[in-house]
Amino acid sequence: MKGLQLAKPGERLSVLCLGAHSDDIEIGAGGTLLSLMERGVQLDVHWCVLSGGGIRDDEAKKSAADFLAKAARAEVEVMSFRDGFFPEQGEAIKQWFEALKLKVNPDLILTHRRDDAHQDHRKVCQLTWNTFRDHQILEYEIPKWDGDIGQPNVYVPVSAAALKRKIELLISHFGSQRSKKWFDDETFRGLARIRGMECCAPERYAEAFFGRKLALI
Repeated sequence: MKGLQLAKPGERLSVLCLGAHSDDIEIGAGGTLLSLMERGVQLDVHWCVLSGGGIRDDEAKKSAADFLAKAARAEVEVMSFRDGFFPEQGEAIKQWFEALKLKVNPDLILTHRRDDAHQDHRKVCQLTWNTFRDHQILEYEIPKWDGDIGQPNVYVPVSAAALKRKIELLISHFGSQRSKKWFDDETFRGLARIRGMECCAPERYAEAFFGRKLALI
């Protein structure tokens, strides 16, 4: 299968990363970002976490700094919308999205999946599409106990080294999440192996996304 490149080595790619919670972007797209930088793509990243506060605020900022250490440019925002209540805060979050639109015009947006079982994730996805109407958007997946993993249609092979680094950073930075039964090396590696199998990834691993609209030129 002929792959379609987001950017070639040496090219610049601006990416808006959106996550409801402090570990979402890393879980859903961390390997993709690390692999792009590993290939020499010059990433210009605007990284937004909508629900911070307390220890999770600190975790979000430190994790983003490590994941984006080799980015050409990185800006990190951590907001304080109430975890678990995004639908009830819809107007305030929409206003934040509208302000964000005036600051960024990315080549690619990475956001939550429309059919994610978590209400906060779904709200972020809804407002991503509602706000950014002329952008390339890919929706990432988050494994969880709800059992809502779907059938993705866009795959990004990641190197074994990038996956190893992704898992190391997740485990080291998110101590607040390690009590969750699913938050471990086997979950992250297992899902990446399945997605790598589905797309015949050269190094066996991949991250998968949902592309609702893709323009090929």
